Amino acid sequence: MQPETRDQSMPDPAVPAPAVPVPTAPAAGGPEPGAADPVPVQVVGGALVDSLARPSRLLVARRTSPPAFAGMWEFPGGKVEPGEEPRAALVRELREELGIEARLGSEVPGPLEQGWPLNERAAMRVWLAEVEDGEPAPLEDHDELRWLALDADSLASVPWIPADFPIVEALRRHVAG
Repeated sequence: MQPETRDQSMPDPAVPAPAVPVPTAPAAGGPEPGAADPVPVQVVGGALVDSLARPSRLLVARRTSPPAFAGMWEFPGGKVEPGEEPRAALVRELREELGIEARLGSEVPGPLEQGWPLNERAAMRVWLAEVEDGEPAPLEDHDELRWLALDADSLASVPWIPADFPIVEALRRHVAG
């Protein structure tokens, strides 16, 4: 009996077909079809700890919006403005969101050059930071701040924005040495 041969030009029905992007109309103000992908959005976040020398607690912030993330916890921070250095952007964001001056420590390295992927368009670089002046308060984008011990149980006690959870795990390993 001869082995069964299959016409190689026909797809194998046992192998799923690759996903093919379906063209869609651009959003209002979005790029025209065929335009290059927009520049990725660079975001910065502060892993605000009680001490850069001996971190034992992390300050986390609860989001108020958008609705999909309201009530979830995250690292405070925000977008880097055009022409702004990421570290300077983080200091600015912590001032705007929490009303503090912060001293930055080491970066929590992410898997990409741009840091940690947040979605298909944005990535976040995260630095350890400590309060240099002021008392943290939820001034923008958040309704509550909370200090958590830097242990697995404490860090798992709040619902994190899904994209931040891998960063939380990496932070815990980073501060452990």
